Amino acid sequence: MDGAGTPEGAAEAKPVPGQGQGQGQGPEATQAGAGGARGDERPRSKSLSPLQALAPMLLAHRVDLYGALAALLVAAGFTLAIPAALRRIVDGFSVERAAFIDSYFLAFFGVAFALAIATAARFYFVTRLGERVATDLRAAVYARVVGLGPEFFETIRTGETLSRLTADAGVIQSVVGSTASIALRNIVILIGGVILLLLSSPGLTAMVALIVPVVIVPIVILGRRVRSKSRIAQDKLAEASAFAGETLQATRDVQAFTFEGEARRRFQEATEAAFQAAMRRVESRSMLTAIVIFLAFAAVVGVMWLGARSVIAGEMSAGELVQFVFLAVIVAGSVGALSEIWGELQKAAGAIERLVELLEATDPLPRPAEPVAPPKPAAIEHGVGGARGLGRVRFDAVRFHYPSRPRDAALDGVDLEVSPGETVALVGPSGAGKTTVFQLLLRFYDPDQGAVMLDDVDLRAMAPEAFRARIALVPQEPAIFATSVAENIRFGRPEATDQEVEAAATAAAAHAFIQQLPQGYASEVGERGVKLSGGQKQRIAIARAILRDAPVLLLDEATSALDAESERAVQTAVERLSADRTTLVIAHRLATVKRADRIVVFEAGRIVAEGAHEALMAEDGLYARLARLQFMV
Repeated sequence: MDGAGTPEGAAEAKPVPGQGQGQGQGPEATQAGAGGARGDERPRSKSLSPLQALAPMLLAHRVDLYGALAALLVAAGFTLAIPAALRRIVDGFSVERAAFIDSYFLAFFGVAFALAIATAARFYFVTRLGERVATDLRAAVYARVVGLGPEFFETIRTGETLSRLTADAGVIQSVVGSTASIALRNIVILIGGVILLLLSSPGLTAMVALIVPVVIVPIVILGRRVRSKSRIAQDKLAEASAFAGETLQATRDVQAFTFEGEARRRFQEATEAAFQAAMRRVESRSMLTAIVIFLAFAAVVGVMWLGARSVIAGEMSAGELVQFVFLAVIVAGSVGALSEIWGELQKAAGAIERLVELLEATDPLPRPAEPVAPPKPAAIEHGVGGARGLGRVRFDAVRFHYPSRPRDAALDGVDLEVSPGETVALVGPSGAGKTTVFQLLLRFYDPDQGAVMLDDVDLRAMAPEAFRARIALVPQEPAIFATSVAENIRFGRPEATDQEVEAAATAAAAHAFIQQLPQGYASEVGERGVKLSGGQKQRIAIARAILRDAPVLLLDEATSALDAESERAVQTAVERLSADRTTLVIAHRLATVKRADRIVVFEAGRIVAEGAHEALMAEDGLYARLARLQFMV
């Protein structure tokens, strides 16, 4: 049985959880492009250059950005003013200058107050900026990914994409909303502190300068190791998330096949691998932090010793020494903070690299530079008969291979024309090419040769959303979303009124069971419609197609999950719906086949026969054999 959402022959072969798409798909798996490569195979930058991708998003919120920078500079300035004030206080210690000392301590309170206000302003602006950038980034990545064709998702698992949207975007939020501002603040303090040190005591500053290379070298060397291990840790976490997503989405199958124990074992292994990768990153960062802080503060102790000897020798005052030491401590603290922040920035660079892969992912199906508008009437009127005159479908010498199976032709030289308003049943064994017809007609893939046309226009010449607006799909396994019944029916036409939703549900024989739900049309159906039966889901999908009222209707045996009574009601609704529409139906039941205007028989990607039921039965060929086996005649 073909599945409307999967390549031919793949519908029946469900993958073992944890061995989803993106793992050894064949030659195309190495051509994943953006987002296709996984784990350690992804290209890795040796610098923080990937963070440059954040610049447009930061500049989009200039008020927050400039406010944060201004507050940061003010806070850094007041911090650097404290040592100079301390010098004056220490040098001015005497009974005669008590009033002088009092005024300086009062000034200290003023500095503390200003520093507190500037720091609070910095925190507000940078936190807001981080939240805003992360939100924009998530929205941009989702907007890009949700429009990519199925071929893209053959090379990357959905769970990994979700991990990038959540975990990696969270890292960016943390960096922009905290780490980056702390880094800038410490850079400003470092630069300003070094200048003040030079003005205070060039000799001691020269001593400090000799220590700087000793501190910087470990930052550069160990920082690269942190970056590499951060990327590996993020990849391992994404793999664990992807596995969890696959198994949790198939909970019933997992439990039905008593796969829980194996699933727990595999997830434990995946999370343990992520933990071990994270610990290797933590070990590198810990080593980096310890080395840098020791070297920085060892330099401060050395400077204090030399300064104390200078005071004893009368070469500098006690206040100058206090000022210098305080500045040296501030500078050393900034260097130590930067060593830790460097690791965070390395981690963020890895995260933004992964997100940019998605943002720059190229859709295998190119959009036309100047799309052709669908033939008139361009606006599809909703209501009875609103789509008449539209819906001519034509396949001209179409040949197609799925990217994951380049050696097997899913369609091999198919010529098919369906007139507006005609109902055509597609029949054939599993893997014969029926579902592929739907896939190409929705332009989830492009043919390798030939053309697929709607109303005499090549699909490749039109914007996908333009021609897809003229198609309604009822798959064998409908997608039901974790929202209300009404919103699920509105899925293909969000602007529909409550009255139109109810009318569509009534036509699909769904109104009665919907009214019996706790909140009627407002009832939540749960993730993937777990609160509904298979037949109820199918009727919701049919109501969705009825509400869409498109000129082309694709049915993958829309009544397969219904009981006999519901099937009769829905079949009547489907007949009414398809009366003035081009309808292609993948048929598995005799009742559906016999109602079709024409039957097209597929075998091995080719059309081997077509005609009416009686004529095909009289030929006693493939159709007759399928009819006896599948249709029980």
